[in-house]
Amino acid sequence: MGSQVSSDEMSVRGGQGSDEVLVSQAVWDYLAAAGQPWLIDFQDKQGLSAGIIRRGERGGCCAVRLRPIEGSRSGGGPGMMEEGPISNETRKAFIDLCRCARKEMSKQDGGPKRKRSLLPCVGVGVLEGDGEGSLLPPQPPQPRRSQRQQQRYKKPAEEEACVVLSNSTSHNESGQRKKDNMEVSCSMMASSHNQSHSEADDYTSCSICMGDMVERTTLERCGHAFCRLCLDQAFKVKRACPVCRQVYGQLIGNQPATGCMMVERDPDLELPGHEGYGCICIIYSFPPGLQAPEHPNPGVRYPGTDRVAYLPDSPEGNRVLGLLRRAFEQRLIFTIGTSMTTGMHNVITWNDIHHKTSLWGGPHCFGYPDPTYLVRVTEELREKGIAAD
Repeated sequence: MGSQVSSDEMSVRGGQGSDEVLVSQAVWDYLAAAGQPWLIDFQDKQGLSAGIIRRGERGGCCAVRLRPIEGSRSGGGPGMMEEGPISNETRKAFIDLCRCARKEMSKQDGGPKRKRSLLPCVGVGVLEGDGEGSLLPPQPPQPRRSQRQQQRYKKPAEEEACVVLSNSTSHNESGQRKKDNMEVSCSMMASSHNQSHSEADDYTSCSICMGDMVERTTLERCGHAFCRLCLDQAFKVKRACPVCRQVYGQLIGNQPATGCMMVERDPDLELPGHEGYGCICIIYSFPPGLQAPEHPNPGVRYPGTDRVAYLPDSPEGNRVLGLLRRAFEQRLIFTIGTSMTTGMHNVITWNDIHHKTSLWGGPHCFGYPDPTYLVRVTEELREKGIAAD
């Protein structure tokens, strides 16, 4: 029997943002070793780079961050704050890649499909020798979506039988009608078979460990299900659904606790695209300090910083301002890490909630006009559990 996880859980510290995917550490270690050609192929096709940023306390699962590669069509390059978060389609493609890697691991183990332990992995990558000491690279697996497409065009046995039968009929008008009807009927049977097979596979496999479901646990808001142990390990990293990122409980970030957020209004300053309204000026200020235990390098000093952002003083702009206040109180606006623009380490950086830091210039200059900005930032805040009441 699967159990329900209540949304009224205690607050825990969250991850870095919506471009993270939680996967089994064993699967990631495999992709980083024997499955590296598959990972490189995925990165080239998606225009992304994938890298591990956090491991669970006991090595059960890890957080992998997907980042656009500079100059690629999928991303805007380092520092391009105006590009949205990684899409659900891209996240799903990466999860499918991990699932294929997990199946390949099971094949190389030589045993039946079974639930893999979530203990720390040592030398997970499996390479087979050719008898003379050389290593044979594994063949890249096809992502799940490609497999479904192949299944969609692959004729099952019953369809082939129907086609053979229909071809054996006479070529008169009555026989042709029978052939058409039988081919349509068989095509519907094949489609139903493929759909039911896909749904059954999704129902019985865990998207984190890519193995069979053990102690099935279903999240009550989004309905996604995982192994009980896998979900417990994932929630220790970030209390959100690993598939759709639905937040459970209140997400608390690791933004330095000593900062402040100030708001000023200029009724005479109009932002391009929001004529007729004044301008809201948001000033974030942080003094220098020492990194806390939740930061990458506890005890290491970080410099202070001041950031300025702009919103239109319109009803929509004020609604976003209220959401940003809540995100700041939950320590989600900033984090400590490596700057994507300067490359400096141990500095205060934006934490994937995009801000307009310029009045003009459009999206490429982080300014206005940008017709969809307020919609995009609202969605980014919603993914962190912050939405209008």
